[in-house]
Amino acid sequence: MKVPLLDLKAQYATIKDEVLSAVSEVLDTQMCIGGPKVAELEEKVAAISDCKFAVGASSGTDAILNSLMSLDIGKGDEVITTPFTFFATVGCISRTGAKPVFVDIDPRTFNINTELVASAVTKRTKAIMPVHLYGQMADMDPIMEIAKKHNLAVIEDAAQSITSTYKGRKAGSVGTVGCFSFFPSKNLGGVGDGGMIVTNDEQLYNRLFIMRNHGSKPKYYHKYVGGNFRLDPMQAAVLLVKLPHLDEWSEGRRRNAAYYDEKFKGTVVEIPYISPDCVTIYNQYCIRVPKRDELLAHLKKNNIGCEIYYPVPMHLQECFAFLGHKKGDFPEAEKAANEIIAIPIYPELTDEMKDCVVKAVFEMLN
Repeated sequence: MKVPLLDLKAQYATIKDEVLSAVSEVLDTQMCIGGPKVAELEEKVAAISDCKFAVGASSGTDAILNSLMSLDIGKGDEVITTPFTFFATVGCISRTGAKPVFVDIDPRTFNINTELVASAVTKRTKAIMPVHLYGQMADMDPIMEIAKKHNLAVIEDAAQSITSTYKGRKAGSVGTVGCFSFFPSKNLGGVGDGGMIVTNDEQLYNRLFIMRNHGSKPKYYHKYVGGNFRLDPMQAAVLLVKLPHLDEWSEGRRRNAAYYDEKFKGTVVEIPYISPDCVTIYNQYCIRVPKRDELLAHLKKNNIGCEIYYPVPMHLQECFAFLGHKKGDFPEAEKAANEIIAIPIYPELTDEMKDCVVKAVFEMLN
């Protein structure tokens, strides 16, 4: 049986008519930049995130970049973050001229190890950027305590974690600002790139809003050097169709995760650790195994979708060689990169499909 890592066609089949109608509505109005669909989505995403304000973005990457620029982070500044993340986290810091300062990860959650953050703070530190990896929020209380002590901004990279919670608080609502991605593979995914920034800081919201449109307000009068960070109304229309299903889809992923947890319990397969403080949305279900690369090849040979998130930590990427890091600097991140593999978790999986995945995993590992 072929089991893809993600089957967006299965999801689309359940909402096809609604999506086509929403897209047609945008096309009929020919309001192709901004407009009511974007404003409505911003309002609703702010609400589900327990935030007062939201600003649409052209991608999750641009959500992070806009946040950094709007916080005046640039040359000479340092931003503390994790080396075990998608490139955009660190790439955006570097693009502003600021220096990424890495802190190793917690080996259980794969999120930033908060016990190491305080020692990374210097007089140049301007922000901390925790990443809520795989759908689970980082341990935010210690981060916020450090940020308060040193007057630092906290940018939550919540690209994979919309509606996840930490001690009952929603992703994006704890720090200074939170950044979401609507890349198609996300729990709430568009039909192309898109993102969103949420905050409870009205002054910062006003800056973010202006910065996303080349820093102009009013039109053609530029207060700041911003960018073209606008969310496409076509994406907003599709996301508005999907948004009412988000909780149901995330619950489906949690059910599938529980199914896998039971099947893998007591075996050589290390299942995801979810902190009792957190409710995750399982954007990915990543297991930790010996002989990971052999398992990757075996699953692919047997038509089982799988992926490595992420094979090379950021401190070992060629483009960040100027930071002067070497192998061994962040051992937990490097170990995770060599041992972790994602298997299918999307809500449309049947029990038969999940059993096929489990069987293929055990075929190679036993």
